[in-house]
Amino acid sequence: QVLLVESGGGLVQAGGSLRLSCVASRTIFRFNAMGWYRQAPGKQRERVARITSGGNTGYADSVKGRFTISRDNAKNTVYLQMNSLKPEDTAVYYCNADAVGFDYWGQGTQVTVSS
Repeated sequence: QVLLVESGGGLVQAGGSLRLSCVASRTIFRFNAMGWYRQAPGKQRERVARITSGGNTGYADSVKGRFTISRDNAKNTVYLQMNSLKPEDTAVYYCNADAVGFDYWGQGTQVTVSS
């Protein structure tokens, strides 16, 4: 069992920045990848960013150039730096751990971007 705890969400004006953190209850180095997903009201959950155990990253087209995912294996933590936020970024953001055949999820943190 792995516990993922997100933090760092909140209310921010358009153009502002937030940094989300996800702390895992055990080492993240063994996971195939860590990722951030988001779900807006009435929409499906979508992947925002992903970082593999080797450090390779990938982003949704809608956030490329604005969001940066990173990991600190020593702290069992994954971050999502979000810059130039837009109202359409408003959603609940979830941390994900890909354990090769099984996914772990955090409880989510709300991000609200006002226009």
